Amino acid sequence: MQPTPTDHAVNQTFVILSPEQSRSGGLAPIGTRAEIVKALEPLNTAPERPGEEVLWGPGIRIDLPPEKDPVDQMLLTVVEEEIAFLVIMRIGRICSWRMLDPETGEELDV
Repeated sequence: MQPTPTDHAVNQTFVILSPEQSRSGGLAPIGTRAEIVKALEPLNTAPERPGEEVLWGPGIRIDLPPEKDPVDQMLLTVVEEEIAFLVIMRIGRICSWRMLDPETGEELDV
């Protein structure tokens, strides 16, 4: 059985990765900062002010790596468990990003 965000306590963190595999052996880029912000805007997830590295959405926070563009990984933290699950599922489906539970090493089934 694949883990789901509701299997974990609030403040559980997931790693967001590109669905693509890198040819160089490293992580494939998810996209530029601008592309990521644009992709998440329709999902009500955005920085409080332009240029910030933390994006807030319903029940979640997404941390972009400092000063890295394009972005190859992001951290998604559950801050309100009751609504985070649906948001995480929508982000995974709409953006087609992989979400990895770093505690178990398993991908979420979104």
